[in-house]
Amino acid sequence: MSILVNKNTKLLVQGITGRDGGFHTQKMIDYGTNVVGGVSPGKGGQEVHGVPVFNTVADAVKKTGANTSIIFVPAAYAADAALEASEAGVGLVIIISEGVPTLDMVRITPYLKKNGTKLIGANCPGLMSPGEALVGILPVSIFKKGNIGLMSRSGTLTYEMVYQLTSSGLGQSTCVGIGGDPVAGLYYEELLQMFQDDPDTHAIVLMGEIGGDAEERAAEYIRKHVTKPVVSFIAGQTAPPGKRMGHAGAIISSGTGTAAEKIAAFESAGVQVAKQPSEIPGMLKKLLNL
Repeated sequence: MSILVNKNTKLLVQGITGRDGGFHTQKMIDYGTNVVGGVSPGKGGQEVHGVPVFNTVADAVKKTGANTSIIFVPAAYAADAALEASEAGVGLVIIISEGVPTLDMVRITPYLKKNGTKLIGANCPGLMSPGEALVGILPVSIFKKGNIGLMSRSGTLTYEMVYQLTSSGLGQSTCVGIGGDPVAGLYYEELLQMFQDDPDTHAIVLMGEIGGDAEERAAEYIRKHVTKPVVSFIAGQTAPPGKRMGHAGAIISSGTGTAAEKIAAFESAGVQVAKQPSEIPGMLKKLLNL
């Protein structure tokens, strides 16, 4: 089993006729993802890698029954693309686009929630359920089907952690890159509950980083609601205050958002925190008695 995507996912690619959209459409098809259509205004009637292109998401959903959409359009138009998908009844939207204005995300988030649309991103690598579906830009060769759920604010840390898990013989149920922007869609608490409810996820890895209080809130949520083993890693432990470290949301300000605070919150909730990602497989094996 997996969370969010599986073999039954019917995927639309918004921006399919662009360079990135077309390239990653082929990668997702090659993995076995059920890509049922693409959307590119003014280019309806074409095909990309055998996938029909529609002018609007509404037309695509009507013709294909799509329930998930991945967005590769330029940052200035990504939020409106997400709104279009939500209004057309798409249940899950993934925004890959980087540089989406924060105010655009603030604007669309309540509308998507009102429509019941789940959002991942923006500025994220998407998600992967090994053996089920790839919806994103993740490198499939490092994944292995298994029972570890993974969530991360960093795309490259997602890849690093998956590689460490797979190399240690630990497969993954679903891996989600939530994105590193200040305003994003599904975050730790929602994903923690999904993994908690998934019978085929036996343990959870949470990759965090400095900035904001999302990790502290996740720690409190774990304390109250999660019974499965959770291990964590916090990136940016040597970052100086006031310096942004890669992601727009990875900044320590006014004495908050430090790695030390996040580590302390997790440890107080009974979550083991690794000093480096390579320690996590060993922690998991001990917790799972493997």
